[in-house]
Amino acid sequence: MHPNPRKTHSVRRLGPVDITALRQAVLGIDEARWDAENADKPNRFEALDRTRHIVFRFVSNFQDWRQSYGRPLWDEWKPLLEPVMAHAVRDYGYADAAFPRVMLARMAPGGVIKPHRDANPAAKWPHKIHVPLLTNDQVTFYVDGVGYHFPEGEAVEVGNMAVHGVQNAGDTDRIHLIFEYYDRQQPEPEWLAQLGSQPG
Repeated sequence: MHPNPRKTHSVRRLGPVDITALRQAVLGIDEARWDAENADKPNRFEALDRTRHIVFRFVSNFQDWRQSYGRPLWDEWKPLLEPVMAHAVRDYGYADAAFPRVMLARMAPGGVIKPHRDANPAAKWPHKIHVPLLTNDQVTFYVDGVGYHFPEGEAVEVGNMAVHGVQNAGDTDRIHLIFEYYDRQQPEPEWLAQLGSQPG
């Protein structure tokens, strides 16, 4: 199953976006809400270790990125999330696009995301975009062993088919908006039909 040839193999910097309103709202989320949403999250993967998440949208089928749904907080947060996401991906130029997964990821000081590839088929096609909302200069994102630092408010596509991981060696949290993005008009890969899934 070959990944989307339009995806980056390492890192593609997409430029600055205005995160002011979203960042303020995210920093206002209390610990009880973080704990409750994290306990109910659908993305329970071993590599994520102790990173907490608030998931707004998610795939309903790990075989097919075309099947996704809004979780309970999506409608409430959409007015804050959509402008940031649209600005981040403006250079792709897709006229008919979708965001199958949208979430916040919060890594505590000393946190680690173990090196891994996003293995499920639904992750192979969409671009994976990160927008740092809170970080420190001791946070390093690794792609195939190369370390990168992503500053607050700079959108970046990461190569999720490469081996990637994160380390927060600083003394403050690291919070990213993470979302997937794909072009509905792009011809679908032949291997998708072989999986026998239908679009939702």
